[in-house]
Amino acid sequence: MKAKSKNNSIVSQQSAIVQNLCSKDETIRFESKRVSGKMVHKALETVVAFANTEGGFLVLGLEDFKKAKGVDRLFGIQENPEAVDELRRKVEHSIIPRLDEVIWRSIPCVLRDGSEGSLVVVEVMKSAKVHSVVEDGTWKRLEHGISEMTAREVNELCFAHGVISAETETVPAPFELLDNEYWKTYCQTRKLTTGDIGDRMFRIGLARKQGGTLQPTRAAVLLFAEDPSGIMAYKAAIRIFHYTGTRIEHGPVPNLIKTPKTISGPLIRQIEYAYDYVINEIVGGLKLAASGFETVHLYPTRVIKEAITNAVIHRDYHINRDIHIRIFDNHIEVESPGLFPGAIRPENLETAGSLSRNALIVNHLREFPIPPNIDAGEGVRMMFSTMRAVGLYPPMYSTRPFLKQDGVMVVLLNEERPPIWEQVSDWLDRNRFMTNADLCKIANIDTLAASRLFSKWVIKDMLISDKSKGKRGTRYYKPGQAVEQLGDFQ
Repeated sequence: MKAKSKNNSIVSQQSAIVQNLCSKDETIRFESKRVSGKMVHKALETVVAFANTEGGFLVLGLEDFKKAKGVDRLFGIQENPEAVDELRRKVEHSIIPRLDEVIWRSIPCVLRDGSEGSLVVVEVMKSAKVHSVVEDGTWKRLEHGISEMTAREVNELCFAHGVISAETETVPAPFELLDNEYWKTYCQTRKLTTGDIGDRMFRIGLARKQGGTLQPTRAAVLLFAEDPSGIMAYKAAIRIFHYTGTRIEHGPVPNLIKTPKTISGPLIRQIEYAYDYVINEIVGGLKLAASGFETVHLYPTRVIKEAITNAVIHRDYHINRDIHIRIFDNHIEVESPGLFPGAIRPENLETAGSLSRNALIVNHLREFPIPPNIDAGEGVRMMFSTMRAVGLYPPMYSTRPFLKQDGVMVVLLNEERPPIWEQVSDWLDRNRFMTNADLCKIANIDTLAASRLFSKWVIKDMLISDKSKGKRGTRYYKPGQAVEQLGDFQ
């Protein structure tokens, strides 16, 4: 009896998934195709495009949304099962480098003609590498469809994924501009005593030969130059903005408390000076918040230091943009240029471990007498555990499309978290979205109380609401996580 009940539950769940698949149009992370011999080539390009962009789902046996609606889309893979087998072989052998993170799922369903059949959902994870189809090209995913990438776009994608880093590029600058107190202190610590500065930097990977001439790398300029931005004619500083209130107010009179502070110089100094400046701003006298109450900042200082350090050492130095730190009455934002390297995403950041985009910078910063980082891969976990330990909301990370440009932003909220937030956060990490009914169930509260909590979290940009399924079916996501997964189709 129990087995029959379990089977009925599985069938019901599969039916719900199929219904939702039938209602779904094409997006940057979702595409459907009927199966045919001609389908294989385009489907293979789609798989590569998903891997190179944000990952996604390809549903085989499902007609295009523009050509049919509802159950009329259900042709099933039974039209041409050999084409599905061929696609699996090509995914295995015709993609370079090899693509490992592909999951194939079969979903039984009743087809448009009333016969029994099935769909195949191909789940493709965002890859840490850049992939191509053998003798075909490199593809990226668009909001609707795919596009073959130019050589320049492939190069840009390699930078975005962290496959290559701007830190290894050479800079036509004289070594004497780097021969300062920071370099001398570094040499004493490392016991680099022989050869001139160019020879020493060459031996430790901070200089390379370019056209027969030895030149410092961008990493060397960033680590030791008094003005890296000036030498490289490139933005590589930290800009700090202190606002009154909880939002940036655009208008003729900005709500800045003072003129923005620009901090340049060697990276170790940028981290130190930016940290000192932020700490002085938040403890140098209580500011009146918009509510009329005095603001008391509760952030653990080591979390602020780690957020700044991570922004400096993991940013994409290929992008001509400064790091921005914004201080508000109730939170601090640290935004760095560039996307997460590899397959790291906001939802797996705490558990994914360390993946360094700028290995040269990381490796050499840790060798200074008082390093800002120990390169143990525990910094982000420390931030989460420390914020929880003092009763604050954990750090909130977001990226594109929540941000309008390629960047990673961490928000530190100066607010004690309610106990229910840990359960909500855990639910969202496992299920990606939450509804009002879900919150009522896990918190044992009524609909009105749940709505008030959701409204509060949306106002604070902690959650994003999706009302595409109607007001009663509103779904809530963490910023940067509002993308499809198979569970979303239920």
